Formats: sequence, C-alpha cells, structure tokens
Amino acid sequence: MAKSPAKPRVGSGAESPLQPPRILVVDDDPTVAEVVAGYLVRAGYRVDRAGDGPAALARAAAYRPDLVVLDLMLPGMDGLEVCRRLRGHGPVPVIMLTARGDEEDRILGLEVGADDYVTKPFSPRELVLRVESVLRRTRPSLVRAPRPPSAAGLTVDLAARKVFKDGTELVLTLREFDLLVFFLRNPGRAFAREELMREVWGWDFGELSTVTVHVRRLRSKVEDDPAQPRLIQTVWGVGYRFDPAGREAD
Repeated sequence: MAKSPAKPRVGSGAESPLQPPRILVVDDDPTVAEVVAGYLVRAGYRVDRAGDGPAALARAAAYRPDLVVLDLMLPGMDGLEVCRRLRGHGPVPVIMLTARGDEEDRILGLEVGADDYVTKPFSPRELVLRVESVLRRTRPSLVRAPRPPSAAGLTVDLAARKVFKDGTELVLTLREFDLLVFFLRNPGRAFAREELMREVWGWDFGELSTVTVHVRRLRSKVEDDPAQPRLIQTVWGVGYRFDPAGREAD
C-alpha cells in the first residue's frame, strides 16, 4: 500500500533559496509598523506584521521568519518575553526597538538574545541597513549581493560607492550618490519631492528645496546637457522622473 505524502511542517523554514528573506515586524503602533514594513518591502524583503506578543509568536510559528524586528514596549507580553520565547524555539536574529534609551534596557535586550538594538525615533533607512548587517552576520547564505544598477552609460559600484559614466568616474557627494542609485533602481516612475526626501534622505519633513538643489547638482554631473536634461526629467506638478532611455521630455 502506497504511503500518503507527508504533510509540510508548519513553520519549518524550508523556503526556496531563491525567495528573499522573510522579516517579522512586531510593533503595537500601526504607523511605525507600516512605515518599517514599507521600507523593508521596497528593499526586497518579504514582510509579516504583528501588533502584540501572542500574535507575533503565532505568526513566527506559522511562517518562520529569517529575522524579527521587535518592539520592546508591547502590551501584555513585552518584547523581552517575546524574544525569550522566540529564541526558545530556535535561533532567529532579533533587532529590538524601544522608545527608551536606558543602558539597562539595551543590556537586557542583548542578554535575552537580541542581535541589535535601535532606539526610537530612528531612520527607517538606517533600520534597513541594520537588518542587512545582522542578516549578513548571522545568516550569510540568505544575503545575496544586489545587482548593481546601471543605465544610460552610468554604472555603479555599490561596495566602493563609486559611479562611472561611460567609464569615467564621477565625483558625487554622499547624498548625490544615494539619489542617483534610487533613480536607477526606480526608472520611469515620477516621484514628488516629498517622496524623494522620505526615500533618499529618510526624513518625513524638511525643506524641499534641498531635493531641488541636489537634483540640479546631480544633473550637472550625469547629463550631457544639464540645461536640457534628458535623464532626470522634471514632471511638472509632480516632481522628477528618471528616464534611462534619455528621451526628450514631454
């Protein structure tokens, strides 16, 4: 008599190696959870969310995460207890979030198994970098080097933070480099200056002329004719769009 096929084990973590890492975000503040999840999704991760300790444990059991972003101050069951229980079922990297910056809290978090500790308020972009760093250290097999963006004769060396145009290195500031990489990774889409400030600068508010100035400076370095830009185009009433084909703006 033929045996019935074995049922898949829930939370076994036996995902395809081609799948991006799964991150569980645990925070009772829906705004914080939404912003963090959004940045992680845009960085290429799969993201699950939970608003309290029991929900986080249930979610982790059903879909074993590759890393947990865990708020310390949760209702009912705090983040320390959640971290203890998560680590009791197997090793999983944890980045602890807290609104308190006391050294005692940080030490307690690290003692129960947290791999990193971030104090609120924090930059979502910084948190994404912390996630990448922890995964690279704890689960290097899951971390794949991102494909360097390139278009219109522009090539990027992400590790060295260098940009070349037709083989010649361009001298860019830190923020000009980040802005160009963002454009290269999001071709053809129009972004408002508010979006660029949030995505590139990691700021939810600020002087929007900062974006305008940086776009102008970047154009002076990547455009053949900065006075008539074809790569970084102005979308009137919206903001800016990167056109890798370098076509004339409408």
